Amino acid sequence: MVDKVSFSSVVVEGDKFTLEGFRGGGDDVVNEALILREQDRLLPIANIGRLMKRILPPNAKISKEAKETMQECVSEFISFVTGEASEKCQREKRKTVNGDDICLALSSLGFDDFVEPLMRYLARYRETESERSGGQNKSDSP
Repeated sequence: MVDKVSFSSVVVEGDKFTLEGFRGGGDDVVNEALILREQDRLLPIANIGRLMKRILPPNAKISKEAKETMQECVSEFISFVTGEASEKCQREKRKTVNGDDICLALSSLGFDDFVEPLMRYLARYRETESERSGGQNKSDSP
């Protein structure tokens, strides 16, 4: 498993992104460039459009440009927050980023308004998962 990945530059050609000077798992530069296609870097635009439509009045229209702009923004935001959470995990010599790490990253990046609702969601999620796994264990026993 690769603990840290870095690269020296990004080359954009059409819908492909090449990371040059790619490093992974050690100090050896990988000779082959890592190529990220746009579809691998961005969230699906159909999902973005559906989320945007939920907020708007039923007769409102969303331009392709607006969807693409939002697609770039949310994908970058996710990468930004995840990167901050990942750095914290690396400092603590952990390999798994969890929900608490994401909440702490949001706070440290100045998105404090998001932390409380996400902590409530995380608590409900964990409770549901606990009940789900607890229910399975009970049904397995005679």
